Amino acid sequence: MKQVIAMHGWAGDNSCWTLWSRQFEQRGWHWFSGERGYGNRSPQSSEWVDGSTRRLVICHSLGFHLLPASVLSVATDLVLLGGFASFVPREVDGRGLRTALRGMAKALGTQQERTMLQRFLERAAAPLPLSALPPNALLRGISETGRQRLQDDLDLLAKLTALPPGFPDQADCLVVQGGLDQIVPPETQKLLIQSLNGRLKKKPTEMLQPNSGHALLTADALQRVLGWLERP
Repeated sequence: MKQVIAMHGWAGDNSCWTLWSRQFEQRGWHWFSGERGYGNRSPQSSEWVDGSTRRLVICHSLGFHLLPASVLSVATDLVLLGGFASFVPREVDGRGLRTALRGMAKALGTQQERTMLQRFLERAAAPLPLSALPPNALLRGISETGRQRLQDDLDLLAKLTALPPGFPDQADCLVVQGGLDQIVPPETQKLLIQSLNGRLKKKPTEMLQPNSGHALLTADALQRVLGWLERP
């Protein structure tokens, strides 16, 4: 059995995978989308189905760090879309990003919350308009528990220093990065590749989309991922 476990990033939800799940299921994959529960959706943990022999993990952004080690550790294939090991660049280069994370956290629960989220989502979508992405439920309101998870995960972003626990050293890995990413800086993108090269038994496949931003959930990115999976 071929199975996919997918995980969205910060301020997202599992509705972002609708197009992807349809295409994968048509190709015989069993699909499961994890859910962090930022909005009004209940959190959903992930686990592999008994008997699955090809186990693919697809993560967007922070989703790479939100899956349990028990899921990651036995993945046979790994696709990272706008992912990272450490999010904040080291030392001086990371000061601006740390300040931005603190500002986002400060806006949660205030009248500036929706404006902050709107600005973040617009930067994630760029150079596409926000309307090119699936509607985001957080712009219609956030639960108290969801707000706390957003806060916790901003803290997590600031503290990340390495690949997540349970990282599957044996997996085949595809890294898709946007050349116009306004969320993950170039230094962070480079550090991910360095970290992967230091751990993986097989060198990762790097796929730069020079005209794409951070929200690498488009039909074009999907076709590139399917092409990599179905390679001879």
